[in-house]
Amino acid sequence: MKFYNRVAELAELKRIQDLSFNDHSRLTVVTGRRRIGKTSLIMKSVEGLPTVYFFVGRKNEATLCSEFIPVIAKSLNAFVPAEIRTFRSLFQYLMELASGRAFNLVIDEFQEFHNINPSVYSDMQHIWDAYRKKSKMNLIVSGSVYSLMQKIFQDKKEPLFGRADNIIKLTPFDLSTLKEIMHDHRPEYTHDDLLALYSITGGVPKYVELFCDNKMLSVDKMISFMVRENSPFTDEGKNLLIEEFGKNYATYFSILSAISGGINTQPAIEAALGDKNIGGQIKRLIEDYHIIFRQRPILAKEGSQAVRYEIQDHFLRFWFNYFDRHRSLIEIKNFSALEAIVKSDYPTYSGIMLERYFKQQLTESFQYRAIGSWWELKGHQNEIDIVALKLEKNQAVAAEVKRQKKNFKPELFAEKVEHLKQKLLPRYHIEKRYLSLDDM
Repeated sequence: MKFYNRVAELAELKRIQDLSFNDHSRLTVVTGRRRIGKTSLIMKSVEGLPTVYFFVGRKNEATLCSEFIPVIAKSLNAFVPAEIRTFRSLFQYLMELASGRAFNLVIDEFQEFHNINPSVYSDMQHIWDAYRKKSKMNLIVSGSVYSLMQKIFQDKKEPLFGRADNIIKLTPFDLSTLKEIMHDHRPEYTHDDLLALYSITGGVPKYVELFCDNKMLSVDKMISFMVRENSPFTDEGKNLLIEEFGKNYATYFSILSAISGGINTQPAIEAALGDKNIGGQIKRLIEDYHIIFRQRPILAKEGSQAVRYEIQDHFLRFWFNYFDRHRSLIEIKNFSALEAIVKSDYPTYSGIMLERYFKQQLTESFQYRAIGSWWELKGHQNEIDIVALKLEKNQAVAAEVKRQKKNFKPELFAEKVEHLKQKLLPRYHIEKRYLSLDDM
């Protein structure tokens, strides 16, 4: 698959590179979940320029250095003393080299030094502070364990706090990019195909690439490709999260499993987990891991009790809903039964994701100041899928979302909107919209 989008991120990396080469060294941090395309973006930004690339595997420090030495020698056509056995010495050597010539240094999976030798970070801080102003290195570090990368660079107690000139957090492809990809790889795609790609991958480049490279871009083909023996997706959710959560992953998995099954309030989740207090884990899932988000009715106050939790990452939502929940079928390799479950449930599942699609569509139009849903704490009779407040004063949109147009009930929806107007938006003109697959 060709390189798509990332225009703003590439421009920013190029801008910092120019400053590094023409003024003095700069440090950029690139973060984002695994498979989001950090390495591809970074390597695209340094194409054709002198660049040293290190991948930090979980190995002995001396072994890593012995692997890095020939990489430096080849990339910069420079002599590197073979006896270097610590990253501190290697980094100092590179900073001295950068005092006489400009080059890029890319360190991938930078958080792994935490497991190899945590003192690397304080060593780097001292060397960086000493050489930064008199050298021309464009240092780019990236990492996939978001909580660790955040700790390394944004915790005041850590040695590299405040050293990053810029932190770029990569997010999934936007809707226009997903449409462009579908047009390139399956010009005859249907809106349902696009919704499936969005619902399953959430725009994560690696997952999108897997479907494109294997020519699996219809709804049925995507599901069949995912749900089969030796599928790259079967253990993907587990592998993604265990590294973030560490040894105590079981409780986090139970919480995410409950949320994916529609148990989305804290009391209900705690009841499902045997009345276990999960306030701390919920807080970490939101603030440290950015895996779930707290949803309140639009314009609800911060302390409002009307709170629902949702899994933010589309792939993880799908994985917990099907792969984690039906692990017993996977264990006995009954993939045909799992495939049948996913395909039969897809219309319902994708109907929920269609609501997310339209919220994102409104967000990417940049015409609104607030976008959310609305419901009352007592029951669901007055729930409205999407309520969006326009930038213009006292203008709003209320939208009902259904896969098929034939399922809309305009009279009932008009009553809900009138109730919303009386309760929350008395001075607003509210435009009613009915959004289906046809409107994608």
